Amino acid sequence: MKAAIAFALSLALLAALPVGAQNQKKGSDQTRSVQGTVTAPDEKPVSGAVVQLKNTKTLQIRSFLTKDDGTYYFHGLSPDIDYELTARTNDAASGPKTLSSFDSRKEAVINLKLNPGKK
Repeated sequence: MKAAIAFALSLALLAALPVGAQNQKKGSDQTRSVQGTVTAPDEKPVSGAVVQLKNTKTLQIRSFLTKDDGTYYFHGLSPDIDYELTARTNDAASGPKTLSSFDSRKEAVINLKLNPGKK
């Protein structure tokens, strides 16, 4: 009888393992993205500006050159980490903006405005 109960418990544990593994995989796939437009002081989109995304935990920086319409996009971001965004061209830069870990949006939109004279 004890052997039958132990066998039944073993089967129950084995059956629960794949479910737990699936839940872990789904949790690791939970990412977010950030996108936006870089504009000049006159509100015109800026093509070719360098947008930098800094992971404030590891200090790793990713860069994106804005498209012709001034847009940028970063994906695969952890929802548990704060990120700092800045944009630069040869003669202008934006102030830093933060994508907070408290921001629950899966697809955040953060627009950046360049200020002349900043580098």
